[in-house]
Parts: sequence; C-alpha cells; structure tokens
Amino acid sequence: MTATTPAAPAALVDHPNGGARRIPVFRAYRFELVKLVSQWRIRLLVLACWIAPALFVVAVSQQTTLPVDTLFGRWMQATGWAGPLVTLGFAGTWALPLLTSVVAGDVFAAEDRLGTWRHLLVTVRSPQRIFAAKVLASLTVILLLVVGLVASSTVGGLVAVGNHPLVGLDDHLMTPGGAAGTVLLAWACVLAPTLALAGIGLLGSVTLGRSPMGLLLPALVALAMQLAQMLPLPAVVRLALPGYAFIAWNGLFTSPAQLGPLLIGIVVSLVWAVTATALAYLLFLRRDFTNLTDDGLTRRALTAGVLPLAGLLAVTIAVLPVVTTATYSGSGIQQAKVEHSLATAFAHLYRMQADELHRPAVTEAQLKSSAACTKGNVDHDAEGAGNDWRCVVSWHLPDSEATGQAIYQLDLTADGRFVADGDGPKEVNGYFLVRTPYGDTPNPLWQFDSNVELLSTSKG
Repeated sequence: MTATTPAAPAALVDHPNGGARRIPVFRAYRFELVKLVSQWRIRLLVLACWIAPALFVVAVSQQTTLPVDTLFGRWMQATGWAGPLVTLGFAGTWALPLLTSVVAGDVFAAEDRLGTWRHLLVTVRSPQRIFAAKVLASLTVILLLVVGLVASSTVGGLVAVGNHPLVGLDDHLMTPGGAAGTVLLAWACVLAPTLALAGIGLLGSVTLGRSPMGLLLPALVALAMQLAQMLPLPAVVRLALPGYAFIAWNGLFTSPAQLGPLLIGIVVSLVWAVTATALAYLLFLRRDFTNLTDDGLTRRALTAGVLPLAGLLAVTIAVLPVVTTATYSGSGIQQAKVEHSLATAFAHLYRMQADELHRPAVTEAQLKSSAACTKGNVDHDAEGAGNDWRCVVSWHLPDSEATGQAIYQLDLTADGRFVADGDGPKEVNGYFLVRTPYGDTPNPLWQFDSNVELLSTSKG
C-alpha cells in the first residue's frame, strides 16, 4: 500500500520567502466566534437574554404585589425605567456570573475535552493569536448577552408602564431623560466587574483544563464575593473586592451622585480583569501541547494563578486606606450618615406626598428636615448594619411654629442600603395608601429605600 500525504491547508501555503503563513488574528477571531455561537447552549443564552427580561418586567409590572425587597422594585408600576434596574440587580447577583462561566470559563477547556489543540495549532501556528482570538470572541459574546439584557428589560418596561419619571435612591425625582441616561450608565458600569469575572473564567479555563471547576470558577468567585458583602467587614475590604461595582452603581441615583465608591469599584475590577487575563496568557504560553496528558491541571499552574490574585487583593486593601477615608476597622455606616440620608430622603418624599394631596408646595430647604437615630440601646456614635435602627424625623412647615415628627424603623444592610418602614403618625406614614381627591394612591412616606455611602470623601 502506498502512503499518501494530505494536501496542506490553504492557510499554511509557504510564503515566497519561506516559512508557513500564519492566519491573521481577525480570521482566527471570526473562526472562534463562529465556534461559540454554533453551540446550542450559547444560542439559548442569547435568545434568553434578548427575550426573558422583557417578559419578566412586563409580568411583574402587572402584578399587585411588587418585589419591594429589590432595589427600585417598588416603582415598577410607576415607571418603565425601574424594570431594567431590577433586572440589573438580579443580573449582577446571578445572571452575569453564570454567563461569564458558560462563555469565558469554557472557551479554552473545550479544546482539552475535544482533544483539538494540535489541530488548532497546526492551522493557526501561533499560540499568541489563538489566545487573542479566543479572548476577543468570548468577550464579544458576553457583550452581546449584556446588551440583550439591558435592551430587553428596557423595552419591556417602557411598553408595559411607560416613559415616566423615576424616583432616585435618595428619593429625588428624576426626569425620564435623566433616568434613561443614568440607567444606561449603570449598565455600562457593571461591565467592569463582568470583565473581571471573565478574566477569572479565562484563567480557570486555561489552568483547570478538562476539570468542570474551570467552568464554575467565575460563578463560585462571584458567590464568595456576595457572601463577603453580607458580612460585617470593614469598608476597605468591600471596596477591594472586584465585585463591589455590582452594587456601587446605585450611587448614580442619588443627588449629588455618590461616585467615589463606584469609581474605586470600576478601577479595582479593571485591574483584576487585566491581571487575570495576563496570568491566563502566560500560563497558556507555557502549555506543552505535544503532551496529550497535559491539560493545564498542575500544582505550579494553580499556584501561579491563585497567589498573584490573592496578592493583588492584599495590595488593594493596603493601598485604599492611604488614598481614601476607608479604614481597617470602620464599617462606613455611622450614625451621622444614617441621619443625613434618612432626612434627605424624607424631604424629597414629603414634597411628593404634598403634591399628591394637593397641599401647598414646599421645598426641602423650607422643610429643614432632620433625623435623630439610635441603634438598639446606643444613642451616640452608633455604627454598623442591623434591623434595630430607630429614627425620629423632624421638619417644619413655612409659617408654622409647630414641629412635625415621624418615626421610622430601619433595616440597614452591610452594604449601606436600608429600608425605612413608617411607624406613625398615621396621617404621615402610618398607612400604605393616602386618600386624594382622585382616589387612594400609594403613600410615598410609608416605606422607602435609601442608602448610606460607605465612602463619603477622598483624601485626594
């Protein structure tokens, strides 16, 4: 029998000057993108991200019971711009970590499972270009999924409810145009922690090879960061975690905007994204692709991937107290901050209630609202999260010597968000509904959301 030699692929035809021609990065990227979108699970994810949020927002907006435990959930029947924000809260907690796991966490490991590394190397003839093509393709798919989430939830909210003003997190009223721009900006901000999880997914896919842990790594890291945000950790540790930007976007919806923690969260996330991707690149170039048993799962690879990220976290924790007001011992939740945040939100909502009841208009400056809070048995210098905050809000009406007072019970979480539950008097915040000349409407002072900025000012 005479052996035959297969013809060389067109991509490997020799140059006139000698040597095989390497496939350009763009062609390799296009090839990797086609491989990704041809997978049935990726197609299902794209379809779900572009359809499911709209259906969810429309369905919830028509219900009599709203997700008031979710940020902006209580306003889903008032404006279409609350829908994409509720979706954003869910996406940052569950959807985006899972999406990055499925896409970035499997883009390299799939070649190990299929045993196609040698064929890919023979075709492309450049590990560097293979890495760049796979990274760009996975990021393109992730971006497509994120765009689908925001577009679908926005269209669903606007169709179901309409383009109405949005009540901000400190309860000031945002115009429809201002709400639209801020909602899109909030979604753009969470791209940074999404890229950080994608970088961790790439690192896990390169390092763990055939192991399913590479696929689950971004989701597990995101879950660990969520659990850390629920613990009574110092503010400096919260800010140092790459997932903090998933919750720091709520600072965009206060007046003035609380940009300090958000900017820190974005920078930290981008540093993690670059570091994890660079580690994945270095480990990928060290792979022995001629050895079929080498799928990257080595103690040296795990050490080279985990220790640098742990060192990055330690360095970030050490640097933040130098450049910000965050400390190693403070939670960032102090009594004065709670009182100021509650008084500000109450003043904004009092104006809204006065408008509903057709009372004379009054400004926040005229109200001169203030709050006095206690936490349990602590009357002075109270600090920390808990559901034992009790506050008394006081205000003055123009041309009146009497001082109005209202009582609120606060449930304040470790990330600074709190729910204020009215506890009387019944004329102000004692009932869910208020009677107006046009019928009963929800009482804006009965129960509302607000937050305490963990980092108020910077040192430079």
